[in-house]
Amino acid sequence: MRYALISDIHSNIEAFNSVLESIRTSNVDKIAFLGDIIGYGPNPNECMEKLREVTDLVLGGNHDWAVVGKTPADYFNPYAKAAVDWTGEVLLDTHKKFLAQTEASSLLDGFFVAHSTPRYPEEWMYIMTKKDAVDNYPFLERNVSFIGHSHQPVIIEFENAQDINVYREDKMALDHDKKYIVNIGSVGQPRDGDPRSCWVLFDSLENSVEFVRVSYNIEAVQEKMREFNLPKYLIDRLIYGR
Repeated sequence: MRYALISDIHSNIEAFNSVLESIRTSNVDKIAFLGDIIGYGPNPNECMEKLREVTDLVLGGNHDWAVVGKTPADYFNPYAKAAVDWTGEVLLDTHKKFLAQTEASSLLDGFFVAHSTPRYPEEWMYIMTKKDAVDNYPFLERNVSFIGHSHQPVIIEFENAQDINVYREDKMALDHDKKYIVNIGSVGQPRDGDPRSCWVLFDSLENSVEFVRVSYNIEAVQEKMREFNLPKYLIDRLIYGR
């Protein structure tokens, strides 16, 4: 099976449409979304409508849950909080109801998916260091776990609980005898210094992971964000991929 794994669209319909076009040319069998369809960007309703049309699995993220009151929004920085508040005002009730029913983690055909971490999926923690990775190792019940949340694509390979390798290859074959956490990056707001959208192609027969980068019209998104008076910081960061 070939899976398209996408995450952190953040109301960026231009990025989402560009990624979907890339996915359409990649002969995938299923599309799984790992959370944060909304927040930050200017098109939450359009992204929600498209998401519900094309995906086989939808998880909720911290921004999704904050908008519908499933998780506190107090810990967001002022820019993210402003976008969450604005999104809550414009998001249609039917989309709010859908997001309120999402889970933070799941199993998909034998592998694990979550928005944040395998250890505490609903607490919105990050895996940013080797210590973070080690802390999650006891909770890896499957060989491969896919996550989003940090917006930074990376493959963490576990030889065992303490022996860890970190890879940022464009494509990599996985070892059946090892365990992996794969952060699939972000569609709508990359933060690894590359402003292009990122999605992952996972081939379960080859047991391989490929990070696919896709350009989109950043300026069009920025212009709409200005029209809706979304924070300048959120507008500017898109062009830098940070």
